[in-house]
Amino acid sequence: MTKFAEGAMMPEGLQYQDTTNEGLVTMTSAPEWLADAVIYEIYPQSFADSNGDGIGDLPGVLGHLDYLQWLGVNVIWFNPCFASPFRDAGYDVSDYLTIAPRYGSNEDMITLVKEAKARGIRVLLDLVAGHTSMQHPWFRASMNDPSDHRYIWSDRPGDAFVAAPGGSRGWYMKNFFPEQPALNFGYSRLAADEPWRQLPDAAGPQANRAGLKEIIGYWLDRGVAGFRVDMAFSLVKDDPGLVETTALWREVGEWMRQAHPDAVLLPESDELRTVDAGVRGNFDADFSLVIHEEHSALFNNGGAGLLPWQHEVEPCYFDPDADVDRGSRAFERFLGLWNHHLETNGPDRLVVLPSSDHDFSRLVCGNRTIEQLPAVFTFLLTWGSIPSIYYGDEIGMRYLEGAPEKEGSIWTPAFNRASCRTPMQWDDKLPNAGFSTGSTESLYLPQDPDVGRPTVAAQLDDAHSLVRFVQGLVQLRRSIPALGTRASTTVLSSGYPLVYLRDETHLIVVNPLRQATEVKVEIPAGTTARHLFGRGAGLDDGVIRASGFGCGVFELSPLGDQGQS
Repeated sequence: MTKFAEGAMMPEGLQYQDTTNEGLVTMTSAPEWLADAVIYEIYPQSFADSNGDGIGDLPGVLGHLDYLQWLGVNVIWFNPCFASPFRDAGYDVSDYLTIAPRYGSNEDMITLVKEAKARGIRVLLDLVAGHTSMQHPWFRASMNDPSDHRYIWSDRPGDAFVAAPGGSRGWYMKNFFPEQPALNFGYSRLAADEPWRQLPDAAGPQANRAGLKEIIGYWLDRGVAGFRVDMAFSLVKDDPGLVETTALWREVGEWMRQAHPDAVLLPESDELRTVDAGVRGNFDADFSLVIHEEHSALFNNGGAGLLPWQHEVEPCYFDPDADVDRGSRAFERFLGLWNHHLETNGPDRLVVLPSSDHDFSRLVCGNRTIEQLPAVFTFLLTWGSIPSIYYGDEIGMRYLEGAPEKEGSIWTPAFNRASCRTPMQWDDKLPNAGFSTGSTESLYLPQDPDVGRPTVAAQLDDAHSLVRFVQGLVQLRRSIPALGTRASTTVLSSGYPLVYLRDETHLIVVNPLRQATEVKVEIPAGTTARHLFGRGAGLDDGVIRASGFGCGVFELSPLGDQGQS
């Protein structure tokens, strides 16, 4: 039996050793609302198109806020909405202070934030902190001014260096695609054979720190609740232990909280290399990435192809046809990383755990079908992490194999990110399933052509649908604190079915397998279990039986108070 506790907020005054200054840094507590967050990720191009041009936009999102309120989510996370040439779907920003015209205007964002707030929903934006587009005025100025060091320039070619257009200034460092020049936040140390290196306190790096603060302040002043920071730990180069990078984020966070104490910063993070960097950088929570091992051990069944560093796909736990032993080891792999994270950072450290996201696959991918998703969402919404639902996962939209390349979606020949970015499926009685009134040819990406594709409208009319199940789980989570982030989690069975206790008062059963499973467990002495939610799971005399894809939430109460179920 594995036992660990996790909670909502860093205890007030928690101290973390700063090895650079050989002192103690006092960490601030995350805002109270973050502990109760249920995040909904919106890829803006693909959610809802209000003007018929085939591309999703902010007024389109505004028109569906009532749906999100009904679903129970209370935080929207937008992928980048800023002006961009869209070489990398908006992760190449040309103006951080202007909404991309394809999505609307700054006023549209302000209106959306206001209307979302009226429904109890906060808005997070994606902050691309480490690089810009080549079309950003900063880069254009730096390209023609040898005294401008907002980017990293070299007089020779080298790894990650790209020849500047027109031969000006030699070569610049890129972060991802060549069109994404890396901003210069300095190096943690100088090197005689790399004269372009500057320390973080040099003029160029300091100008970029000021730029980050300007961007953050601008949007917080307009009502945004915070940011998910892309490549948060890539800023200072050659930074062993991420000492300088985390110091940078501590400075930015402390500055932000002076004027906006309720705002949050969440880093794209949570792997072994950055396991404690979020705490040291004074971020408000950590963010598990779907392309990293922790998440892959749960959901990566290989249906979306191989990640660049993979030679083969290892078994994952949520595989309907998993070998029991290998699948159980996959969950132990997840649990080992999860426990390591909490043991390193303290039991109250918040972690965001997504269903999927814009960069890899979807829950319905490969051999995983919609029938398995109630078990998946039972886990995601009761594990004790902050759940993040990728748009469409709540209705079981599928990873659309064979989608065309779009705006840099093909990362490597092994997989295409466009396949998880197809348009939201609202209502099959409307053109383009209600996503857009434009022509089929104008759509940002093709829709799923399957005649049986799920839609919001059809599932709202079906009391037994996935979206109704997810909505019910979200409401249950809201009504029972023991299912949220502040309660302890005790794993009773890490095989099939997965069984764990929350706060010693609620028992969770999850069977990802197509076949029925059972396991004998010991529940707290003197208690009996009452079924609250789920399907196909029951408890009798300490034996938990779960049908294929069965799942359930049970309340434990003293014997005599409730009848056993």
